[in-house]
Amino acid sequence: MRQRFQFDPVDAVAHLRATDPVMATLTKRVGPFALKLTPSHSLFEALLRSIVYQQLHGKAAATIHGRVLAQLRQHGGPIPEALIRVSDEALRTAGLSRAKLLAVRDLSAKCLAGTVPSLKDAGRLTDAELEERLTEVRGIGPWTVHMLLIFTLGRADVMPTGDFAIRLAFKQLYRKRIDPSPAVILRHARCWQPYRSVASWYLWRHLDTP
Repeated sequence: MRQRFQFDPVDAVAHLRATDPVMATLTKRVGPFALKLTPSHSLFEALLRSIVYQQLHGKAAATIHGRVLAQLRQHGGPIPEALIRVSDEALRTAGLSRAKLLAVRDLSAKCLAGTVPSLKDAGRLTDAELEERLTEVRGIGPWTVHMLLIFTLGRADVMPTGDFAIRLAFKQLYRKRIDPSPAVILRHARCWQPYRSVASWYLWRHLDTP
């Protein structure tokens, strides 16, 4: 399923440029907003990937994720019902740690119980409501939910203050002598609303754009 932004990126960038001189300079240096949403057929599929990728990078994470999906495909595909049919031994052999095995089991249970909504139902929930429900899943914290909201659901106004790169970029761009607290970032980010997701993307790009 192809996700779409819940906002107009052109309007978002225009708003950031009009309300914040530093952001205006940054958006011109980085260029057009070019975030690519990660397609997903369900929140189960998206969160499963998030759990597998935790504390791993690149090839290792992709390999383990591929092995887990291969196990699920033998039992109906990337759906919670399929995960129930896969043995612990098969998932451990695929590369899941004990903690991640417990997390994906809990994810499956929470999906079947309705705590984790369908994509359609998620569209009717606010960011805060989704965060409250999804963080009930073992191993899923606010940062993971914020990444899901931005990169999978295309929500407009997410401010992931728990992200180290966001804090570092903010410190550099706004010339802070000490590491900014979430409260400091949120206070400044009021001028970015309702497009804090777009501002966040530009903060990330600041760190890898000369």
